[in-house]
Amino acid sequence: MWWIRQTTLDNRLNLMEYLAVETADRLGQFTEKNDYGGLDLRMQERARILQMENQPQLFITDLEGMILNSWPMMGGGAPHHAEGEIPASVFKNEDSIVQVNQNGQQVYIVKSPILMNDHQTGWVVVMQNADKLADFNQEYRLLIVLLLGLGLLGWIVIYLLTKKILKPIQDVARAAAQVREGNYAIKLDSNPKELEIHQLVTSFKEMTNRLTQLEQMRAELLAGVTHDLKTPVTSISGLVQAVRDGIVTGEERQEFLDITLKEIQRLQSMISDLLEFNSLAAGAFTIRPENCDLNKLVEDIGRQWRVTQTEPVNLKVITPEKTVYKIIDPLRLQQILINLLNNSHQAIDDSGSISIILSEEGIDVKDTGKGIPEEEQALVFERFFRGEKKKLKVRGLGLGLPFSKMLARSMGADLLLKESNRRGTTFSLVWVS
Repeated sequence: MWWIRQTTLDNRLNLMEYLAVETADRLGQFTEKNDYGGLDLRMQERARILQMENQPQLFITDLEGMILNSWPMMGGGAPHHAEGEIPASVFKNEDSIVQVNQNGQQVYIVKSPILMNDHQTGWVVVMQNADKLADFNQEYRLLIVLLLGLGLLGWIVIYLLTKKILKPIQDVARAAAQVREGNYAIKLDSNPKELEIHQLVTSFKEMTNRLTQLEQMRAELLAGVTHDLKTPVTSISGLVQAVRDGIVTGEERQEFLDITLKEIQRLQSMISDLLEFNSLAAGAFTIRPENCDLNKLVEDIGRQWRVTQTEPVNLKVITPEKTVYKIIDPLRLQQILINLLNNSHQAIDDSGSISIILSEEGIDVKDTGKGIPEEEQALVFERFFRGEKKKLKVRGLGLGLPFSKMLARSMGADLLLKESNRRGTTFSLVWVS
């Protein structure tokens, strides 16, 4: 609007200047003084070109600035003499366009000399109020229509885009309400065009799939833990009852007692795992870091674990030539490595091998077993998770890997499943800080 006002003002000032010059040229051609015949009609025609509701006023003055005639341009009629004087400063100013303050209003005055036979006989002065000169309702109306049109178009575009974007978000909100009620079987459009919406829908679907898996794992956990705890208790009860009733005697009685002790130890081990895991999860444990020679520490852990095995195991400990030092809790590191070694031992057959590989970046425990099924790899660090094959082969609570990962993080490291396929599995303990 400011630009329209300024452009309109400049254009009309140029037209007023042209009007003053043309009128002065016309008057200079008259041979008789005060002969202004036909000038009024000509001035109205020129004023019409300005397209102004409030037309400017034209004055004819003598050299001293006294007004001889004026054309108000207020609807025609014969010209008449105007009272008053034009400020003398206007005629002293060399500029043809002058802005003055008259009666508290800004007024633009355009003047042009009247020349007869190369002699100046007077002035043609065109005056107009600055506000009226810049007033152009038609342009403003066009601008208002343009702004209203753009506003309406923008509202329609925003409405359509919002509706398009909100629909998948509303679908996700309704699905979230279903998940809150325990219904994980939801259906969402998985191919929205917007990248962010696609990521939201995909992440929500993955979350519901994970919740479904966790719910299934929770049910399996309850059944598995109940079975694993019930089995040794049932065995102990039967064995002790047989000994008490005198059903077995002699060496057989001693054998029953030995089996009872093993079942008790296994039951104690499972309870100890639960207690230790809960303590670790609650932060009720201590880390005693010290600067350790990892070359020696890893070799000692591998040797001690090999000695405790009832059957020979092909274990290789590979350390770099340069000694690796790390500030770490040696006891917690031993717990992690023993858990990994036990898992690897359960995965290999008689001809398989296990390797502990130390480097500056961390420690890898690699075996030559059959690997972890691809669909189970994302769940190996979940609490109480045990693979389908491992459930039948090994009794336990599925806390070894989650426990080891929590221990690793407590020491500024992380435990990752580096790779697993039919040729074997590799777990990596990497230093994070």
